[in-house]
Amino acid sequence: MSLRIVAVTACPAGIAHTYMAAEQLEQAARKLGHKIRVEVQGAAGIENQLSQAEVDAADVVVIAADVPIEHDDRFARSHNVARVPMHVALKDPAAIFSRFERSVLHGA
Repeated sequence: MSLRIVAVTACPAGIAHTYMAAEQLEQAARKLGHKIRVEVQGAAGIENQLSQAEVDAADVVVIAADVPIEHDDRFARSHNVARVPMHVALKDPAAIFSRFERSVLHGA
């Protein structure tokens, strides 16, 4: 079984780390067999914006940001939300997912 994950990345400059974190999350999720879609909130604005339907259907929401994100209210109904600093998504994205694998996939 796999998790359906949506994520948002954002850093103060909105350039390199925002995109690097998105890539790290995507690679780690795919390696673990999970499905992921990442919205990037960078210097160029919002890219790959998540719809409310995608957010509602997700098993897990990951917000990897060192700044407030736009449209944060979309996640108010989500139960499994991981809000982490950007450096966690860059260094150990798999650890973010492991927090939820047992509880979501196995009902523990």
